[in-house]
Amino acid sequence: MIVTIENLAKLGNVVDDNYQHVTKRITPRPAHVTPDVCLKWYDLCREDQTIDAAVDAEAREFLTDEIAAGRLPISGDLGFVINHLSGESTFLLLAFTWRNNNEMWESTYYKDVRDDEPFQQTPQETHRGVICVWEFGAVAHEHLAWTEYLLSNRDEAAKRAYLASQVSRTI
Repeated sequence: MIVTIENLAKLGNVVDDNYQHVTKRITPRPAHVTPDVCLKWYDLCREDQTIDAAVDAEAREFLTDEIAAGRLPISGDLGFVINHLSGESTFLLLAFTWRNNNEMWESTYYKDVRDDEPFQQTPQETHRGVICVWEFGAVAHEHLAWTEYLLSNRDEAAKRAYLASQVSRTI
């Protein structure tokens, strides 16, 4: 079926004329494990940046506290985290878990290191940004890894195979 769209020049003009797309690197890190949650971990930043160990530790402690307090109700879940340094000073902390057979659930947090404030939950909107093109690289890998798990016997060995499957790439 061929669809004719009139006035296509007026649609999808969401990229600023002065926008310069950069390359970023997805780096697998040690999993974030609590007594009842296991989350694979990815750092995401430009190739000329690194995520400071103090921010990594703060992000992990923050998630542990959120889980323990019940504000992040993911007890018993498997999933993954993307710790994304966006720009020079803003971190987006994305926590994903798998639920209801085949659904990916997400909680998002942010932190601007210039403010010296802790991570905060991102306000929820009706039509909101979900993930950017760089974060999607990790999400796409996780989609395939979880699909392999769903097609498996879904036993402990399959869970370990899921947890061992991580992506490292520049996009």
